[in-house]
Amino acid sequence: MTSMFGHNIRSDLVLLYLAETLAVFLAVYVLMVSANTPEYPVDHVRASMMAGMLALCSGLVCSASGLYQPELLTRRRRIWAGISLAALLLLLAVWLSLLLTTPADLRPAASGILLEILLGCIGAVVLTRFAFVLLLRGGFLKRRILVLPSATTSLMREGLESNDVFEVAALPSGDDAKAMLRQADLLRAQRVWAIVAAPSALDAETRNRCLAAGIRVLDDSEYHECRLNRLMCENLAPDWLSSAEGLYEGNVQRALRRGFDITVSLFLLVLTLPVMAVAAAVIKLDSPGPVFYRQQRVGQHGKVFTLVKFRSMRVDAEAGGVARWASLKDDRVTRFGRFIRLTRIDELPQIFNVLKGDMAIVGPRPERPSFVEELARAIPHYHDRACVKPGITGWAQVNYPYGASVEDARMKLSYDLYYVRHRSLFLDLLILIATVRVVLLQEGAR
Repeated sequence: MTSMFGHNIRSDLVLLYLAETLAVFLAVYVLMVSANTPEYPVDHVRASMMAGMLALCSGLVCSASGLYQPELLTRRRRIWAGISLAALLLLLAVWLSLLLTTPADLRPAASGILLEILLGCIGAVVLTRFAFVLLLRGGFLKRRILVLPSATTSLMREGLESNDVFEVAALPSGDDAKAMLRQADLLRAQRVWAIVAAPSALDAETRNRCLAAGIRVLDDSEYHECRLNRLMCENLAPDWLSSAEGLYEGNVQRALRRGFDITVSLFLLVLTLPVMAVAAAVIKLDSPGPVFYRQQRVGQHGKVFTLVKFRSMRVDAEAGGVARWASLKDDRVTRFGRFIRLTRIDELPQIFNVLKGDMAIVGPRPERPSFVEELARAIPHYHDRACVKPGITGWAQVNYPYGASVEDARMKLSYDLYYVRHRSLFLDLLILIATVRVVLLQEGAR
């Protein structure tokens, strides 16, 4: 694993990103140079600019299409959906790049190589991923871990999939195991990346020897967090927030985060204003009642605020004032409401909550006061998620489907608390890119 700004990223996926970026750059550069004709002259500078722009765009497109999700390798239908979405986004990226790098008088001729460059980009990505899959399945990109018997790790409960970055190294029995732990050379010979053990299983000398040799020593919770990018809430200490680096921001960082929220909100507002105008008109025509739905939600430090959404349910959806979880094929949802919930259009008015300061662009999902009370009684550390502003999108929203039960809330909390611990603008950007995938592929909506 590679830690970037505190966030754990699989090293093999970083390698894949770099290889794809280089492959796309070379493919586009060669195609641009070979397209040099008197009608469409191409110099090396313009070819490099075009190749560089598309190389950077390809990584963003693959991320936004979900093609960097490890589980994608075992789900064929999801692979084709991601590839189709990536092809459409790449087409847009190629068109914009040609528009920006080609002089106005040469743009008509540039359209002739648009398809050629698009196919070159797709070919570079496909070939790179084919090589990546072969290397992964051959074990060349695996991280070997040594699991001691003292570790009651989730590794044993969940198992490892074929596309997982981890594999378990064989542990000798008896005195041979103790000898291996005392000699870092033996561990390096087996390419051991980390040892998973209970904190009391290794003495200080052995632990320091492993760390000096570049071998990590992880307990069950650390391994779980490293592999799955979520926390084991039941194992957190009562004062764990005191060591959460993502909570400690200076005035400059706080100003940058607020500036980030305002900038993204204004951009989204301008971009989606026509969509919101049409949605408001259709909601008014589709069913009786107001266009907007206002609801009390719990924000940062338990402060209650009024959240604004487009109304997607009947006016009497909660007759008697009793809060209810949304369910699959909920009969309270209107005809147009089902569409705007699937496409997340109903969430767009929350942009005004961000501009007002009640919410952030990225953060835990804001819940209703009655749900917060219920979940806090059932789930340890549930109130800890309120130490940051709630967001329109978040780490839990892009990693776990819509929650409609206490168990779902428990799982989403594990992602929310990971975000709290590792919060950074870099992680916010990753979440925004992943949100494109969630919205366009309608993942987890109800």
